[in-house]
Amino acid sequence: MCYDAGARPPLPPIRGAALDAGEVILTSADGTRVAAYAARAATPSGAGIVVLPDVRGLHPFYEELALRFAEAGADAVAIDYFSRTAGTGRRGPEFDHGPHVALTRHATLNADVGAAVAHLRSPAGGAAERIYTIGFCFGGRISSLQAAAGHRLAGVISFYGPPVGEHRSGVPAPVDEAPRFECPVLALYGGDDPGIPPGDVAAYDRALDAAGIERRTVVYPGAPHSFFDRRAAEHAAASEDAWREVLGFMGIG
Repeated sequence: MCYDAGARPPLPPIRGAALDAGEVILTSADGTRVAAYAARAATPSGAGIVVLPDVRGLHPFYEELALRFAEAGADAVAIDYFSRTAGTGRRGPEFDHGPHVALTRHATLNADVGAAVAHLRSPAGGAAERIYTIGFCFGGRISSLQAAAGHRLAGVISFYGPPVGEHRSGVPAPVDEAPRFECPVLALYGGDDPGIPPGDVAAYDRALDAAGIERRTVVYPGAPHSFFDRRAAEHAAASEDAWREVLGFMGIG
């Protein structure tokens, strides 16, 4: 997994207030109810962001991250991948996510992200003018792929999302889908992440460049997978810079 139950996102450099935050139920294109956590910015910037969790699904790290984005001026909604197979109720740290990850499908993930995008564009979600996605690990892979999902996004952001290779869910590799991308890409990696070697990062960069996609790739030397965690004091500088990169990419830095 990417983050354990005690992990919490670093604080953003821009901190205002959230107008409100709480659990919501979204409706996907096929009528499926999708659990989510939404936060509205008290001082909106026009940006909205869909937060895509790691393989554990929606847990407190991502709910708090949505709140931090709202404090920074972006309306945010974090979605639960497993509403389709585990229901929309809250789940504790004992939840066995493995079988549910294997049941996720590319098309329905895209549809559920689409429901979150629609929420952000609606008055209830803040009527955001430009929408981004951000994801971590498995969610980073999914976030990257939203650039080809037809959501009319302003950009996609990935933290240590594997850009190449197969996945047990059958979700395609971003390097293979890059020719279909329709928006800029921000990809952030830990330089000491054994699961994403430099060759994989370079292959993704080449694919994006060949497709003519605006992209920014940032590798933090010595940082491991999941470095973006405020408990990881030794990687605080990388986390702080990553926040600056993300908010700058979104036009609110």
